Amino acid sequence: MTRRQTARLRETAAEVFGWDTLLPEQLTAMESVLRGRDTLVVMPTGSGKSAVYQVPGVLLSGPVLVVSPLLALQRDQIAGLPQGERAPDGVALNSDLTAAQTEAAWEAVGRGDVRFVYLSPEQLAKDEVVERLAQAAPALFVVDEAQCVASWGHDFRPDYLRLGRAARRLGRPPVLALTATAAPPVRREIVERLGMRDPDVTVAGFDRPNIRLEARRFQEDDDRRRAVVERAAAEPKPGIVYAATRKDTEFYAGELASLGLAAEAYHAGLRASERARIHDAFLSGEADVVVATSAFGMGIDKEDVRFVLHAALPGSLDAYYQEIGRGGRDGKPALAVLHHRPQDTGIQTWFAGRTPGHDVLAEVAGAIHAHRDDPADLDALRELTGLSRNRVTAAVNLLEEAGAVVAGERGGLRPVPGTGPAVAADRAVEAAEAHRRTDRSRVDMVRAYAETTACRRRFLLGYFGEEYRPPCEGCDVCESADGDAPEERRPAHPAASDYPVGTQVRHGEWLDGTVLSVDGDRITVLFDQAGYRTLSLDALAGQDGLLEALEPPHDPSTPP
Repeated sequence: MTRRQTARLRETAAEVFGWDTLLPEQLTAMESVLRGRDTLVVMPTGSGKSAVYQVPGVLLSGPVLVVSPLLALQRDQIAGLPQGERAPDGVALNSDLTAAQTEAAWEAVGRGDVRFVYLSPEQLAKDEVVERLAQAAPALFVVDEAQCVASWGHDFRPDYLRLGRAARRLGRPPVLALTATAAPPVRREIVERLGMRDPDVTVAGFDRPNIRLEARRFQEDDDRRRAVVERAAAEPKPGIVYAATRKDTEFYAGELASLGLAAEAYHAGLRASERARIHDAFLSGEADVVVATSAFGMGIDKEDVRFVLHAALPGSLDAYYQEIGRGGRDGKPALAVLHHRPQDTGIQTWFAGRTPGHDVLAEVAGAIHAHRDDPADLDALRELTGLSRNRVTAAVNLLEEAGAVVAGERGGLRPVPGTGPAVAADRAVEAAEAHRRTDRSRVDMVRAYAETTACRRRFLLGYFGEEYRPPCEGCDVCESADGDAPEERRPAHPAASDYPVGTQVRHGEWLDGTVLSVDGDRITVLFDQAGYRTLSLDALAGQDGLLEALEPPHDPSTPP
């Protein structure tokens, strides 16, 4: 990158967007994008990830496609674009538009009048959408909330797993992946699933020191409910309460409203217009508290959220970090409290285990096999099987991962020779079980965080592969410790130096994995097939060869 190009980025940021300074991480990633390199950016919520494509996007020669998971988020991103002579325009292509609005948006794209085109991954699964976008010769393909590729793709948004194929069909413009939560193994999965080529990687620190971390354990649900309501009522506003079910969002919002607060319940069962109203009320300050299921808040551009309370265990620490990161984006003190019961693990494990069953997998594999001479795409499979599009897509993702089917560039699916429907389903079930093991281990890690007697900040950052030396002075455990933090009083294990953070290891039973954290006499490893496991170094010392440290392989997601 020449000095002149760097100067152009700084000038564009100042003159078009009004940003007089850029963070070093932002500028580094922008330079990579302007050079036409695939780029992966991992930066905390509120640190300006959108700027990484917005500023160079003004200087690129074609439109920038931005895959964004929520319609409200697309609307916010377009509304947040600057005004002025050099300011770029943006449009959204989504199911919320009327036919006339959709055609007007396409005409603007075709004329070259817009710089940013926002759309959901489901839109990119449509042949006609991909073909029209390809004609516009996009200069950059942006995947926002890229952690969805790894953590949500198999059940929540299966079309995220097919974005790499969409990028190829669009002429394979440079790919920019943005996320706030991605440990090294997740970064590698993002790179692999999006088909990124030797990407430049920018990783900022995960720590948000202004967010105080607390956890409270309850035996009785009534006691927990009372504590959540009291805390939400007492803390400075505005705030967010995350609940496990739609029914719970209504309960907590009703309780807070009875105390005179402007409280709203937000969940997927509401009409789109009602969700938009609540979203706008929260951003404008009309709502004191929003009680929501997990989808609310992704990409919310609100700096002054003072607390984020969880009324139950979330499904993973990835989700938890993402959600509490919506607090304190202005740098001022914020609070994150996790209220939990031992029974919470059961419901989260149930949510984590939702994947297509053997019968569904066999039915989809059979339809693919029956049409091997005239390959069917996802829409054709949906018609052939009568299954929902999400279920068909999730099944195809697993069949592809199991090596039982392959897809052509235009989406037609063919069986792998020698792999009949029954064998294909069996292999896909094995792949699904591996995902279930990982998801359940994520639940175990959330519970371990909630019940730890050591520094919560160190535990949370260690999950993402970042070392931290307590005491943090920002969690309930360190605050209550007498003198040094508990782990500072515990000497390091002699074998800890054999497994530094980031080490690739091989276990006798669980095979390959990556060391995420070292905590006294324990290490936490994310295994490719078995998920997260916390291992005792004492136990390992008594079993020679059980865990072997490997030479670190080339990791395309790790900066040099």
